[in-house]
Amino acid sequence: MIVAFSITPLGVGEGVAEPVARAVKVVRESGLPNRTDAMFTTIEGEWDEVMDVVKRAVDAVAEVAPRVSLVLKADIREGVTDGMTSKLESLESHLT
Repeated sequence: MIVAFSITPLGVGEGVAEPVARAVKVVRESGLPNRTDAMFTTIEGEWDEVMDVVKRAVDAVAEVAPRVSLVLKADIREGVTDGMTSKLESLESHLT
């Protein structure tokens, strides 16, 4: 499964880099394939392991923010591995 999610700390003012970095650190230390861009963090793995990482990332932000917003989109496809890379490779092959 591939999950793209965004965690927004609320009630911490305009500077959200430190709370968001806490979430990204959890994801990167998980060992699962992941990618972070300006809008979302994408992570790939089995349901339970991905959802555990998302929960721990939310919890890490909640330690420093009184309220946390989570947006999550999931691609649940049994038997697919390396979906983050293969989807992009497929797209790129159609652009040339």
